[in-house]
Amino acid sequence: MKLHGYFRSSAAYRVRIALSLKGLTAQHLPHHLRKGEQTAPDYLAINPQGLVPALEDDAGAILTQSLAIIEWLDETHPSPPLLPKDPLRRARVRAFAQAIACDTHPVQNLKVLSRLRGLGLPEEKVTEWAAWANREGLSACETLIRDEPGPFCFGDAPTLADLCLVPQLGNARRFGVDVSAYPRLLEAEAAAKALPAFADAAPEHQPDAE
Repeated sequence: MKLHGYFRSSAAYRVRIALSLKGLTAQHLPHHLRKGEQTAPDYLAINPQGLVPALEDDAGAILTQSLAIIEWLDETHPSPPLLPKDPLRRARVRAFAQAIACDTHPVQNLKVLSRLRGLGLPEEKVTEWAAWANREGLSACETLIRDEPGPFCFGDAPTLADLCLVPQLGNARRFGVDVSAYPRLLEAEAAAKALPAFADAAPEHQPDAE
């Protein structure tokens, strides 16, 4: 398999965690987002959105969108499972993951922040926007799992929810958010980061880390 990504991309980070948890290896092909390499014609032929990650399987099939990639990995390599068997809990895990991947991460990612800069907002206001987006999303996520058993987001094993949470907390810290306001999220993050799979997938451990 080949994983197109960028060390600091939280969406690519999610997929790296999934691969690591599943014991799978992939050739990592970096595309430097700040240099615009994701908009090169050869990469747009792989992912017309010009986003990372994209995953090529051994037969050459291409998958995009991190949640779709992770669920495909979970269906094709079911151990350890990243979604509960119970339909209700499965839906709750997906809802938590989507609260981050669909509603929080996209409005504070590089593409949106670059657009804000292009509209003339000073860097201080751009950072404030990103911090606000993180606080809004993480506050909701804190409530979503407040009464869930730990230590992970949904019980005693990592799920899709944890794969989304850990990278997003990293983003929040980068934008100066006081994450101490989210003790339940921090409990889940600590449990996840104690696992080698999460540590190995971290941005600072990637070959393209700057």
